[in-house]
Amino acid sequence: MRVAFVLGTTSGGTGRHVLMLVEGLVRRGHQVLVIGPRSVEEQFSFGAAGARFAEVAVSDRPHPLNDSRAVLAVRRLTRGADVVHAHGLRAGALAGLPGGPGRLIVTLHNALTAGGFVGLVYGVLERIVARRAGVVLVVSPDLGERMTRLGARDVRPALVAASPPAPAKRTVQEIKDELGAGDRPILLTVARLAQQKGLETLLDVAAGPWEGEPLFVVAGEGPLRGELQRRIDAESLPVRLLGNRDDVPDLMRAATALVMPSRWEGQPLTLREALMTGTPAIASKVGGIPEILGDAGILVPYGDVAGFRAAVRRLLASPEEARTLAEAARRRGDEMPGADDVVESVLAVYEP
Repeated sequence: MRVAFVLGTTSGGTGRHVLMLVEGLVRRGHQVLVIGPRSVEEQFSFGAAGARFAEVAVSDRPHPLNDSRAVLAVRRLTRGADVVHAHGLRAGALAGLPGGPGRLIVTLHNALTAGGFVGLVYGVLERIVARRAGVVLVVSPDLGERMTRLGARDVRPALVAASPPAPAKRTVQEIKDELGAGDRPILLTVARLAQQKGLETLLDVAAGPWEGEPLFVVAGEGPLRGELQRRIDAESLPVRLLGNRDDVPDLMRAATALVMPSRWEGQPLTLREALMTGTPAIASKVGGIPEILGDAGILVPYGDVAGFRAAVRRLLASPEEARTLAEAARRRGDEMPGADDVVESVLAVYEP
């Protein structure tokens, strides 16, 4: 089977998901083409996984001239493909414009959280995907309901898996020493420093007041770093921005809990990874989070600062409950789907 993936700018879960599919399809003898910006090839090395890579500028913001060029390039490159599988709303819409491929699958990894002109444009793109895709795969029930309302003919859940976390490189004490935590409990957030992740709520939570002040640490980079750091410094908040890290599993093992105050998430790989390390989560009750988390953490309405703060206090005040949730996290982690499950699920969708 000849499969062509189309994706836009991504530095996180979408790229990792596509790489997992590429590896699995190539192992099964399928011919795979990946179409996208040069940056995704530089980060995820699809060519090294056995795919052919073609550079096309599929940006994360509308640009009429570049988008027209991208549409023509995608049409040319996907001619002869048995299946075109686009990932993300922008890629799906560009691949789905009239004259595009006959067999189009689109996986939607994110919900629309922006307003104004950008929100209006993305609403148009949603309608293109709903009408043109043969199958729309969604990472959360609310996305599925929206695409069905917009007229999508065939909407199905997308299966997403996280790779097993790497073995521990350092002890919990070594991590705490590096962070200067001492005996303070660590609350970890792993996120791109961007609007969707609700990090203003995290800083509100960290503002306390606290007894035996915990240390909130954030692993990740993004456009809001300067704004967040200025507030941390101005208010002397117990928060450290660590930047991108290659030892996230070790940070998870050292944390009392993962804190995820996101506006919206689909099937966040970070949450799956936390569960596989036995780390419970305190997370917004949005998107696909409740289905993944189950009984392995505490759900809080998005933006409920008092609710997040109460959940953190609850875990810090009750080591027994923290241990119970950690055990539940390990059980949930053991139940997570693997790479083969994900590949077989898309192959079932590819069959006409």
